[in-house]
Amino acid sequence: MPTDIDIDEVFMRRALDLAERAAMVGEVPVGAVLVKNGKIIAEGHNQPIGSCDPSAHAELVVLRIGARAEANYRLPGCELYVTIEPCIMCVGAMLHARIKRVVFGALEPRAGALQSQLQLLEARHYNHHIDWYGGILEHDCGQLMRDFFRARRT
Repeated sequence: MPTDIDIDEVFMRRALDLAERAAMVGEVPVGAVLVKNGKIIAEGHNQPIGSCDPSAHAELVVLRIGARAEANYRLPGCELYVTIEPCIMCVGAMLHARIKRVVFGALEPRAGALQSQLQLLEARHYNHHIDWYGGILEHDCGQLMRDFFRARRT
């Protein structure tokens, strides 16, 4: 019987595939999937460069698609899987969408808003609480990012 970690790894592998797709088109390699009741309802990757939209982070892409699929700007019961620790903007959107849980792969040491730089979800003044867990396929997620930026520097 699969464990929660096994299930998290399945969804994170899909997010990694999407992150690789982002890298292939020159976007920072971040992928995300939105899951409800064990099924993916939205998936996407970073698109700010190609879409000329600074808010087109992978997390926001899937929140937008998921909200349309659910015909609701609130996404209760949904879990968001993302390859890199979310930034402030993305955490704020997740709070507004009422995401149940966010799972990320690698830390984002410069702009991470869950653990690395800020711990936004530790604040108790919000009217919604999001569970979160980091480190799923951390090495693979981090290596994809390191390889992408290493290639850009050479």
